[in-house]
Amino acid sequence: MPNRILLSLAVLMAAFSTSVRAEPTSYPLTIENCGREVTFDKAPERAVALGQNTAEIMLLLGLKDRMAATAFWPSEVLPELRAAKDEVDVLTVEFPTLESVLSKQPDFVAAMLTTLMGPDSKVAKRDDFERLDIPTYLAPSACSTTLNANDAYGSRDALWTMDLLYQEIDDLARIFDVADRGEALIADLKAREAALRAEFSGSEHPTFVFWFSSPSPADDAYLGGGNGPSGYIADLLGGSNAIKTEADWPTLGWEGIMAADPTVIVASQVDRKRWALDAADAKIAYLTSDPTVSQMEAVKKGRIVVMRGAAMNPSIQTLYGAEQVARQLRTLDLK
Repeated sequence: MPNRILLSLAVLMAAFSTSVRAEPTSYPLTIENCGREVTFDKAPERAVALGQNTAEIMLLLGLKDRMAATAFWPSEVLPELRAAKDEVDVLTVEFPTLESVLSKQPDFVAAMLTTLMGPDSKVAKRDDFERLDIPTYLAPSACSTTLNANDAYGSRDALWTMDLLYQEIDDLARIFDVADRGEALIADLKAREAALRAEFSGSEHPTFVFWFSSPSPADDAYLGGGNGPSGYIADLLGGSNAIKTEADWPTLGWEGIMAADPTVIVASQVDRKRWALDAADAKIAYLTSDPTVSQMEAVKKGRIVVMRGAAMNPSIQTLYGAEQVARQLRTLDLK
């Protein structure tokens, strides 16, 4: 079946899925979240979103007036959400303290990562809030990882997919009694996802390395793991992740990266300004000037593309990142 027909079918299915009005939420609402049952007596009015993805989902659902604060922003907000974000207090672009979160008197706290609200988090644990009768929510993508003592971010034995994100959007939409908005957002994302998969289904099957950042050129690089969102982006664009680890955030020296010999290097733009190689420009300068690394085939052939760093987290920005990479792939010779 031609790609344009597949795309048309996807769009029609998305439109049909939003033609039936969603039922309003009936409270008390009890949902299952990461092995816990959480009950909401009413829609939250002073939510705190811990993590960029959690905040951006709430903003996309039109909930800025019900958000008391946000925290943890490694990258710039999506452009279409900038004005809405400016109306919500940002506690910090890094990890907040529990005290700063509680100072906002939240009636709901949601987080995108276990490092922000998990059993070993230095920020807060779910029990910290639940002892105060503050309901919590942890992103399903965070719960789907396997944690171990040597890896705070966890690993996956299967490829991450947008289904976990769609579940998160649906859950938050029901919690806030905006199910119609949740269904419309999910339909839009599914149509865009289907369009990319149809377009790149007959590609040259490129391999990708997704470079998040490094403290310095002498340090190992933090990369997107094989089964995480980076692997999903590679798969969506007709290729695969050259880094095959199950860890979401493996570190690897440049000898190992050169041995992987990727077709394309994705240099992420990280806006937090914590490390020397956070910015994409700094990454590209290193790749093209280092006497050894610059000899990689991907570098010599100009196959370096830029992507938002937030897209490498399981997030709303993952699909936006895939679209950003796709626009640049269309200009490259991948043969």
